Amino acid sequence: QVQLVESGGGLVQAGDSLRLSCAASGRTFSSDAKAWFRQAPGKEREFVAAISGNGANTDYADSVKGRFTISADNAKNTVYLQMNSLKPEDTAVYYCAARWNYRATAGKLDYDYWGQGTQVTVSS
Repeated sequence: QVQLVESGGGLVQAGDSLRLSCAASGRTFSSDAKAWFRQAPGKEREFVAAISGNGANTDYADSVKGRFTISADNAKNTVYLQMNSLKPEDTAVYYCAARWNYRATAGKLDYDYWGQGTQVTVSS
């Protein structure tokens, strides 16, 4: 059974940085595309960033471009989200996801397995 487990969330102040990690077990997902989504209270889950299976291509939501960086360490079966210059509007539960396809997409329906989420709260 494939499991994704996120970590690294927490409470920070505006302008601070956090790095989220997502470790996979039960499957080597080096060739799978991986992504981060987030969901704020009362809102739909939205795309944040994605990386292709080979790591050659990345994509970001406009709201996080230039501040967030997605990366993957296939040797550790882990995907990361480095978040800099955090804003209160970044407050959400962050989910990692992966799909059985190397191509990264921004569509949440394209992803086959998900983590349980980690809370990120940014105070002003």
